[in-house]
Amino acid sequence: MRWVRTIGAQTDDPPETLGGKAHGLVAAHRLGLPVPDAFVVTTEACREFRRTGRLPEGLLAEVTSAVGVLESATGRTFGGSTAPLAVSVRSGAATSMPGMMSTILNLGLTTTATAALARETGDTPFARGARLGFLTSAASAFTGATAAPTAEAPGGAPLADAIRAAETFLAQRLGGPVPDDAAGQLVWALRTVFSSWDAPRARTYRDLHDIPHDLGTAVIVQVTVFGNRDERSGTGVAFSRDPNTGEPVPFGDVAFERQGDDVVSGRSATRPLGELADREPAVWAGLVDALDRVERRLRDACYVEFTYESGRLWILQVRPGRFVGRAALRVAVDLADEGLLGRREALRRVTPRDLEHARTPRIAASDDDIVLGRGVGACPGVVSGRVATSSDSATRLASGGPVVLVRPETSPLDMRGLAAAGGVVTARGGPASHAAVVARAMGKPAVVGAGGLTVDATDGSVTAAGRTVADGTVITIDGTGGEIVLGRPRTVTGDVDRHRDRLLSWADDASGDHSERSGTQRLRDAHTALHTTEEQ
Repeated sequence: MRWVRTIGAQTDDPPETLGGKAHGLVAAHRLGLPVPDAFVVTTEACREFRRTGRLPEGLLAEVTSAVGVLESATGRTFGGSTAPLAVSVRSGAATSMPGMMSTILNLGLTTTATAALARETGDTPFARGARLGFLTSAASAFTGATAAPTAEAPGGAPLADAIRAAETFLAQRLGGPVPDDAAGQLVWALRTVFSSWDAPRARTYRDLHDIPHDLGTAVIVQVTVFGNRDERSGTGVAFSRDPNTGEPVPFGDVAFERQGDDVVSGRSATRPLGELADREPAVWAGLVDALDRVERRLRDACYVEFTYESGRLWILQVRPGRFVGRAALRVAVDLADEGLLGRREALRRVTPRDLEHARTPRIAASDDDIVLGRGVGACPGVVSGRVATSSDSATRLASGGPVVLVRPETSPLDMRGLAAAGGVVTARGGPASHAAVVARAMGKPAVVGAGGLTVDATDGSVTAAGRTVADGTVITIDGTGGEIVLGRPRTVTGDVDRHRDRLLSWADDASGDHSERSGTQRLRDAHTALHTTEEQ
């Protein structure tokens, strides 16, 4: 059995073998988009690893050969003393599990390779920062920690001191020094990513989304693009349409002079995606073109992760946008109007739950409300619940009624709290951060980037607008407008829009029933009629 595939336009394996992320990269290759060279270790290898507890026989030989292909394609040497090659190592299950498994960045930057990178670029701080990125992502992957282990170093410590602190941190957890040869790092990373399939947070996510536990994850090994290389570099995520409303405009976040998971983690400050147009117009034009081409291939709103280095754009991930509620309804109708979908398929794309959530409630404006803060609405809806500043308090308080999880930012370690909560607020991060992506997947109202909030999980309190509220205090959040209000304010329901009306008229035509019924029943009747027609 072959365990490794080169990711390219000719790759024909299904996502069940390649994982959804690698399968998306194959699609990007076929569209002629700029994708960094990569190979994938299949889900079959993960299943064999889980069965035996060791890497499958023959895998390392295939990996060595695949690394050689990357070296030939780039003209660089993995862990080399000149022109060193660094790679990212990412999980990629058949079904997206955002942030639930491990990612290791800049792998291959050994002590020797880091010195070589410093000589090549003439930028020692950049090279050392890249080495630190490897160490901190490795520490997070191995320990499950989400904060950089360099927090143990003195504040503002030089990069060399931060690297030593990270090396010490990892050595303590590993029971020995970090591998300082590129091949050894890669073997360690493969084992670590395969093992992360069974991490508690990953199992919790699969339980919540009815994903079988025996599928396993693929592992993507991809040439690193340094979004932190210089002032003409950055990283971001983009939707082809607004995931809150379905409006056909590019939407997302960008972090300038940043790399890797700086956007999706929510730990770094991000800017609205549109600012990229003024700062790097050529990168913006390439990104908009990529969004359009991917959307037409998928015939759906899409999500793209990208990095650009020194003004050159690279696409790192593409997948369907997976919109819900009003946004899903509008996208289905608009795509039908654009000729990318037939009306029958548009009807199938919309669920009764989407229809129920299409008339999204909002907090009614009132001078009597005590507004604790405002952020960015990341998933529409209004929810009232008791404040919970940790996953433990969220699961405890949820037994007595709805809770709102309030965190500085969320991470995969917060899955229990996210599952228990009726809504989520974060002080940092944007509409493509971990909190936003997971909340949309669960259909829970979310407000992110509420910068005026200070969250103290140690004493269970949130300070905002000159007030401190404790765990258990009732607040209400508006996932459309981004308001966070003390207590239970009055809400109003938005008007039914024309997209809903048009979709329901198509539903009546499909079912042949134009009688008075609820919108949800009209859609269900249409789905039944379409299913019956298909069977016949």
